[in-house]
Amino acid sequence: IQRPSLAVKELVENSIDAGASTVSVTFKDGGLKLIQVPDDGHGIRCEDLPILCERHTTSKLSAYEDLQTIKSMGFRGEALASMTYVGHVTVTTITEGQLHGYRVSYRDGVMENDPKPCAAVKGTQVMVENLFYNMVARRKTLENSNDDYPKIVDFISRFAVHHINVNFSCRKHGANRADVHSGSTSSRLDAIRNVYGASVVRDLMEIQVSDENAVDEIFKMDGFISNANYVAKKTTMILFINDRLVDCTSLKRATEFVYSAILPQASKPFIYMSINLPPEHVDVNIHPTKKEVSLLNQERIIEKIKDAIEEKLMNCNNTRIFQTQALNSSALTQSNTRKDMGTEISTPTGDKSQKIPVSQMVRTDPRDPSGRLHTYWQGQSSNLEKKSDLVTVRNIVRSRRNPKDAGDLSSRHELLTEIDSNLHPGELILTCDV
Repeated sequence: IQRPSLAVKELVENSIDAGASTVSVTFKDGGLKLIQVPDDGHGIRCEDLPILCERHTTSKLSAYEDLQTIKSMGFRGEALASMTYVGHVTVTTITEGQLHGYRVSYRDGVMENDPKPCAAVKGTQVMVENLFYNMVARRKTLENSNDDYPKIVDFISRFAVHHINVNFSCRKHGANRADVHSGSTSSRLDAIRNVYGASVVRDLMEIQVSDENAVDEIFKMDGFISNANYVAKKTTMILFINDRLVDCTSLKRATEFVYSAILPQASKPFIYMSINLPPEHVDVNIHPTKKEVSLLNQERIIEKIKDAIEEKLMNCNNTRIFQTQALNSSALTQSNTRKDMGTEISTPTGDKSQKIPVSQMVRTDPRDPSGRLHTYWQGQSSNLEKKSDLVTVRNIVRSRRNPKDAGDLSSRHELLTEIDSNLHPGELILTCDV
């Protein structure tokens, strides 16, 4: 156990293996002060408690041959043992048919005292306190890091999408509202909607791939992928292989390559896949945290999934949705009140957006005189109508830049003409060029 998020992941996986229908996660101070994971699984027998936290101890294997067909997520007996060496672990459990439960504390892989009878609810509750209390350097490093909590929320959300028959909740200690709360449902789309929102479900389509007729391997894949209308800045790929949450860099790269030809630049897809293979075709013991697995004939499986995704996207690419913005006619009447440094543009719904500098605005409306091309032509026009139009344009532009100083004059020549007409006899006017 190197981080609190890994400890939470191991505890949640063991709760699912225990047949729990409700799994809750509560932690304090990023998991360093407290990690509490209760479930309503089948519990732990009292006679198994003395060896519960010993290394390589598990109840999920009954024979050596079971190592070749592993179907559970936790099986090596390393998670709880590791936690007892770097934290204070307390287990409260009760099995079906018992009148009371048992509570016992562990340290360095062994029990600190005999199991004590106590009141308990169905299932098992594992509480880890003062994580890394004896590793000062690591604890100080984790105290200054806030990236563990988003990781915990992320994989709890992924579990909630896949295990639709399990209720998941994740919250900080003392918080009134859970950051992740999903109820059991019969529909995968409902689970995705509860976790990621209705906007994601709207652009999803179902996909299924199977290779049951092959002689050398049998695999099935079902899931949901986003269509061409889905837009996101980051790829969301939820991959389960034999109900185990894993990462597959090769498969992720292949799917992103397919989407790159359809989605706009910098847009990423949403992908959920559940792959079922014979257990003997999956090697789950190649990564210390079981984050990655190795598959038999992995290249062939990826190629078939890639072809299926490409075909599905091509068949659904008949219609595309583009976002447009309607022209706000009221903005034209406010042209005389816009300032030189910026202006506020209102949307049709009345919401205000950020100010846009005038230098970055493009005049495209032909109804606005200042947007006509001939207003920027050099030279004088002999047509009186065009001249008056140009004067109007100058007045509009000047009033935009200096609303307070705007007047009726548009040139120095007009200023001198007006002064001469209003000058009394005998008065002297001195002029100078600037």
